[in-house]
Amino acid sequence: MNFRVKLFSSIVLGVTLTSNAADELRVGMIGLDTSHATAFTALLNDPKNSNHVSGAKIVAAFKGGSSDIESSASRLEGYTRELRDKYGVTICDSIEELCRRVDAVMLESVDGRPHLEQARPVINARKPLYIDKPMAASLKDALEIFRLAKEAGVPVFSSSSLRYGRSTQAVRNGSIGKVLRAETSSPCHLENTHPDLFWYGIHGVESLFTVMGTGCESVKRGSTADGLIQVTGTWKGGRVGIYRENPKGYDGTAKGEKGESQIGAYEGYHPLVAEAVKFFQTGVAPVPPQETIELFAFMEAADESKRQGGAEVKIEDMLKRAGAR
Repeated sequence: MNFRVKLFSSIVLGVTLTSNAADELRVGMIGLDTSHATAFTALLNDPKNSNHVSGAKIVAAFKGGSSDIESSASRLEGYTRELRDKYGVTICDSIEELCRRVDAVMLESVDGRPHLEQARPVINARKPLYIDKPMAASLKDALEIFRLAKEAGVPVFSSSSLRYGRSTQAVRNGSIGKVLRAETSSPCHLENTHPDLFWYGIHGVESLFTVMGTGCESVKRGSTADGLIQVTGTWKGGRVGIYRENPKGYDGTAKGEKGESQIGAYEGYHPLVAEAVKFFQTGVAPVPPQETIELFAFMEAADESKRQGGAEVKIEDMLKRAGAR
């Protein structure tokens, strides 16, 4: 799959921030229809917060919102009021206006479908962009966001907070050597406007890819003994990664050349927000584009396997179908 590495190599920072790295960066937020909007703002804007993240502040926002998703429509106005009234955030009428006021952007819309169109003006304005999960509602849109960003020289990354659990990061950084097998689990609420794993299962899949890395070659979807989603991926060299639906929470194990470790725990939003601020300051994405792309191909392949009655689906085929070049 060398074409992916060639096309989606790390994006070099081609933008100039209006603030010095040592100063507090002005950050804009798109999409105020998720609890992440208020949670991230509290971490950045409230110095008294026990997990306060310094170096950046949310100063402007664009509401966004999706009328056909209940969890978006019912929360939008309340979260907007909180950002405006409690944290003094300026509510902008357009993304273009927001971009004129800020140094970097967090795209938080709970709905992945508008992310491509919401990302376009940010990329055009050459602002570093963090995109919350799901990066998009399709592999095709995720590929297009990375293509546009690479073409413009704008740094972009996307991640779930589950990537930054301490034990998960330790395994990624070699604590048990090369990972030979990993199993992760998370809740998997479904949203009929998105492929099954995109809405909430993505958290457990993010943990899985954090420790397994790239190299997944095929995917098979089945179910556990109690009828919950189970997706098995085969990586190059015979390594195996399994995601399972778990309504009770987040968990996982990894087996490596040097031992075993628990992985997949949720430990709050602040490690992710700290990584986003570091990314805004440096322009260096902490997650390679090809890893996020393969993660989305894995999730889309899981739906395709379901449609085919549990047949094995090749990642390469999903990428070609989505237009990867």
